[in-house]
Amino acid sequence: MQVSVEKLSPVVVEFSVEVPADKVKVEVEKAVAAVTRTARVRGYRPGKAPKQVVMHLYGPRIHADVAQRLVDETLDQAIAEQSVQPLSKPAIAPAELTPDQPFSYKARFEVRPDVAEVKFEGLEVKKKKIKIEDAAVDAELERLRREHSTLQAPDPERPAKKGDSVAVTFRLEVAGVPHASGEQSITTELGNGETMKEIEEALTGAGVGDTRDVEVSFPPNHPAQDLRGKTGTFKLTVKEIKERILPSLDDEFAKDCGEYENLDGLKKSIVDRLEKVAKQRQSEQVAEQLVVELCKSNPIPVPPSLVEQQASATERELLQSARRAGQRLDATPDLRARVRADAEIKVRAGLLMAEIAKIKAIKVDNDDIEKGYGELAEQTGKNVAKVKAEYRDPKKREMLIAMILEDKILDLLENAAKVTEED
Repeated sequence: MQVSVEKLSPVVVEFSVEVPADKVKVEVEKAVAAVTRTARVRGYRPGKAPKQVVMHLYGPRIHADVAQRLVDETLDQAIAEQSVQPLSKPAIAPAELTPDQPFSYKARFEVRPDVAEVKFEGLEVKKKKIKIEDAAVDAELERLRREHSTLQAPDPERPAKKGDSVAVTFRLEVAGVPHASGEQSITTELGNGETMKEIEEALTGAGVGDTRDVEVSFPPNHPAQDLRGKTGTFKLTVKEIKERILPSLDDEFAKDCGEYENLDGLKKSIVDRLEKVAKQRQSEQVAEQLVVELCKSNPIPVPPSLVEQQASATERELLQSARRAGQRLDATPDLRARVRADAEIKVRAGLLMAEIAKIKAIKVDNDDIEKGYGELAEQTGKNVAKVKAEYRDPKKREMLIAMILEDKILDLLENAAKVTEED
C-alpha cells in the first residue's frame, strides 16, 4: 500500500492511498465467491452459477462493496502509519475499481493545526475588587424575613394594597365570547410583577367580594396560540386578601434562621456567603477574559467541523433552556451567527489550552480528583461518597478530569497574567 499526504490548509489534509493490484484481485475473488454461494440465478442451482454469470449480474455491486471494504481496511492503517489524528469524518473520493488494477482513493479530513508556540504570559485582564455593600446584606436579611413571614387577613378589613396576597377567581372573554379555559383561580402578590400589570392595577384598591373587568392585549408571541395578537377581557372576583407579617429583625429572629447566637452572627454569615459568591463570580469573569485574550494573542486556524459541532451544541442548549423557562427563542440566523462566534473562541481556546498542558506538563492526578469530588459535594450539598458513586461512570469521570485540567491551566494563565484590580 502506498500513501502520500498533502496538507491543503493548516487544518485540512488529504491522503492519497493506492492498494496494490494483487490485494484488489484477492478481495474481488473473495467477494465473487461469497455472492456465488448465496445468489439465486435462474437456470442454476444455488451456488453453482458460473463466475462470468455472477459478475454479469452482480459485478457493479461487488466492485462497490470491495471498494468500500478496501477503504475501511486501509484508511485506519494509513492514518496510524502517518501518526495523524482526524478531527472530522473523512470525505472519501474513490476511483473506479478494476479487478486486475491497483485501487486508488483520496480521503480528506480535518486535523489539529500545528502550534509552534503559545503566547500566554502577560495576558492583560481586569479584576473587580470584592466589596460587600450594606445594601446587599440588608437585601438578604429582607429575603430571610420574607421566608419566615406569615400571611393573615387584615384586621380591620381593608382594600388590597401593594405587598398583599390576593386570591381571585377569573374567566376570560375574547370578543364577548367566553374562552375555552373557563373559570380559574390564582393567588398573586401585588407589586412583585408575577401577573399582568393591568390586573395588578385593577386589584389594587379592591376589597373582598369586589369584581373587576380588565381589558388586556396579548402579544404576538403569547404562549397560547389562539390568543396571540388579540384583545380580551378578564372578569375578576376578589375572594381573599392577606397581608404579610414580617418578623422583627432581632436576636430571636437570627436564632430562628439557624445556629446563630445573635443578629451580628447572622449578618457575618451573610457577608461570608456573599463574599464566596462574589469570589466565584470574579473568578469566572477573569477566566472569560483570559480565554478571550489567549485567543487574541494566538489567532491559530480552527477546524470548521469542530466549530460547527460546538455551535450546534450551544444553540441546542440555549433553545432547551428557553423552553424550560417558558420563554420563546427561535433558531434564527442571527442566533446562529452569535453562537458560532462564541464557538470559534471556545474551540480555539481548547486547542491552545491543550497545547499549554502539553508544554507545561500539566496533568490531573488522584489528589486533584479527590479535591474535585469534595468541591462537587460542597456545591451540590451531597456527601462525597454519593458524588464518587455518580462519577464512576467513565464519561462523567472524563468530564470531571477535563474540568479540573482546565481549572489548572486557567490558574497558570492567571498567575502569568497582568491583572489590574478596579473598583
